[in-house]
Amino acid sequence: MGLEQPIFTTRAHVFQIDPSTKKNWVPASKQAVTVSYFYDVTRNSYRIISVDGAKVIINSTITPNMTFTKTSQKFGQWADSRANTVFGLGFSSEQQLTKFAEKFQEVKEAARLARDKSQEKTETSSNHSQESGCESPSSTQASSVNGTDDEKASHVGPADTHLKSENDKLKIALTQRVPGWLSRLSIRLQLSEINREKERNTQLKQRIEELESEVREKETELNDLRKQSEIIPQLMSECEYVSEKLEAAERDNQNLEGKVRSLKTDIEESKYRQRHLKVELKSFLEVLDAKIDGLHDFRRGLSKLGADS
Repeated sequence: MGLEQPIFTTRAHVFQIDPSTKKNWVPASKQAVTVSYFYDVTRNSYRIISVDGAKVIINSTITPNMTFTKTSQKFGQWADSRANTVFGLGFSSEQQLTKFAEKFQEVKEAARLARDKSQEKTETSSNHSQESGCESPSSTQASSVNGTDDEKASHVGPADTHLKSENDKLKIALTQRVPGWLSRLSIRLQLSEINREKERNTQLKQRIEELESEVREKETELNDLRKQSEIIPQLMSECEYVSEKLEAAERDNQNLEGKVRSLKTDIEESKYRQRHLKVELKSFLEVLDAKIDGLHDFRRGLSKLGADS
């Protein structure tokens, strides 16, 4: 079998429908295995193949009338009439299921195109054969006229026997090649799995290095925090001292505010007394002015009396 490199490869849990009930699923693999799309150059066909160790659990030739059906977010199935079974695949994510379904549709279309091309070649070959047969009708007529039915049977029998013998040889050759092909396929899949494991290991190493770098950064931050924590008691003491100073300043401020209020009260009282004294002084001055005026009048009266006498 002329299988090329895998067209698409994924991992899934493989199931087959129970042949007795046609309802229940029977696990074909104990764990997730590699499932691949292959192109068979010899037969010009596409296949889905999965190998669990040395055991082939899927060998399904894709035909244009096949349909892959999603039955849940992570499970899909398709029926293979040639194998007389239904295969089911359980994926670890919906994304993997979607990719497999898309690839199934692509391969199904490619199988249809391959079938159409094969039919065109067959029709072309048949037309050429008919044309070559029409070129010498006399020889065909002569053989049919000259030969009896027994003769024709004797000619056809050995041809059929030879063809059957060739088919048997071909079947034996294919049967003998299958183990070798399965071994090569298993090795290919194992190598592919090893390469994927190497890639995963490389990614894990990179991730480990990143995590180690992050751990070193966190340790540096932790050391800085420890150094800062050593300063905290001193800062707390300074903070308490400043708080005491602030409380004392607030008390002094309150005392000063009390004194200011007292001084303002004294000032208001002094202003009131000043206004009161001004009023009293004004009244006294008015009385004094009146008495001075009376005294002046009295002096003028005395002067007049002295003059008259």
